[in-house]
Amino acid sequence: MVFGRSVNRTSAPAPPMTYRITLERNTLRFAAAHFTTFGGECEPIHGHNYDVFVEVEGELSADSWVLDFSETKRRVAAICEELDHRFLLPTKSRSLGIEERDGEYEIAFGDRRYVLPESDVAALPIDNSTAERLAEWLNVRIRAVLSASGASNVGRVTVGVEEAPGQAGWFASDGPEG
Repeated sequence: MVFGRSVNRTSAPAPPMTYRITLERNTLRFAAAHFTTFGGECEPIHGHNYDVFVEVEGELSADSWVLDFSETKRRVAAICEELDHRFLLPTKSRSLGIEERDGEYEIAFGDRRYVLPESDVAALPIDNSTAERLAEWLNVRIRAVLSASGASNVGRVTVGVEEAPGQAGWFASDGPEG
C-alpha cells in the first residue's frame, strides 16, 4: 500500500531502446534569400545565413552506430548546397503568382513583380518559405537520401532550421513514410 492505495506491482514492458545522433550548425548551413507571405502581406526580399540541425534516432547497426557521422554529414551538406546562394521559391504558395518561362521565374504578389533567372532559384514544393516548411522539406529530402543509402534502421528524423540565433523552426517525422 502506498498512501492508503494498493499498488499494482505488475511491470509494464520496457520501452524499446532508441539511440540518437545529432549533427549541428556550423557544419550544415546555407545562405539564401526569400520572403514569406502572411495575412495578405508579403515581406520584402531578404536573406539569412541558415544553420541546420539534424537528429536521427534508430537502432544500432551491425557496426554499433545509428549512422556514420561523416557520411551523414556529407549527404546533408549536399542537400544544403542545393539551397545555398539561391532564392527560395515556394511553388505551392496560394499567395504568389508564379510563371516559369525562357529560363526565368516571374513571381507576382499584388502589384510587385520579380523576375529571377532559373539558375538563381531553388523551386521548393512548399506553400511558404518559413523555417518550419524549410525544416519539413529538408526532413523529407534527408529521409529519402538515407533510405536510398540503405539505412533501414532509421526511426525518427528531426530537422531544425535556424534563420537567426535563437530563432528556429523544427519538423520531425517517424518511419519511412514521414
